[in-house]
Amino acid sequence: MSEVNTTADPQRVERLCQEKGLKMTEQRRVIARVLSESVDHPDVELLYQRAVEIDDGISIATVYRTVRLLEEANILTKHEFGDGRARYEEVSEDHHDHLINVETGEVIEFHNEAIEKLQEEVARQLGFKLVDHRLELYGVPLDSKKSR
Repeated sequence: MSEVNTTADPQRVERLCQEKGLKMTEQRRVIARVLSESVDHPDVELLYQRAVEIDDGISIATVYRTVRLLEEANILTKHEFGDGRARYEEVSEDHHDHLINVETGEVIEFHNEAIEKLQEEVARQLGFKLVDHRLELYGVPLDSKKSR
């Protein structure tokens, strides 16, 4: 299943690359476009599959190199959700957490202010000021017959 955001700005990642002074080859532009249009958290293999639909001359090695470059440039964030695959999403200024469906691998982004406050309180009680965190919840649907 291809999770593509058709309302997304297809040049958003490319613009971020240009702002950071990264050289943009045609193949990098295709990969950047695929990333901009993704609403899921694709791994390199899925990015490659989507990119070759646009340009069949792109190699998986090019996708790996580009993803690593974008991660080093703080354009992408790498996630390891326990399924053996590194997955990627754009770095976001808006904080969110993740709920991972362990049956399907689906990743659901969410924000919960009560959880945010509780994490800050726990850190304070332990003598810390919270400066960053990452929360990943793993679960199975209560009604596994029901699809999201």
